[in-house]
Amino acid sequence: MRGQRPEERARVRREHARALLEGLHGWMRASLSKTSAKSELAGAIRYAVTRWVALTRYVDDGRIEIDNNAAERALRAAALGRTNYLFLGSDAGASGPRRSTA
Repeated sequence: MRGQRPEERARVRREHARALLEGLHGWMRASLSKTSAKSELAGAIRYAVTRWVALTRYVDDGRIEIDNNAAERALRAAALGRTNYLFLGSDAGASGPRRSTA
């Protein structure tokens, strides 16, 4: 649906995703009663259930992307650069020529 009008995206999401999300929500709530409260799975389910409104907001608002991949890609250069910049100008860094210490 990327590139479609927000109204069209919201319509298709309501038509297809809403039922799947309702099923997932029901499964999560049922699974909580069957899962040890201290397990990592129960913690993950509780996390999702308590943030359910935010998690499913994209269904009714076609302006919201289903993921944040575009933002993550935009920040990747800064994150990679931050590590590389630590060694900028350093003889020990990977970007400069190696000098003999002998």
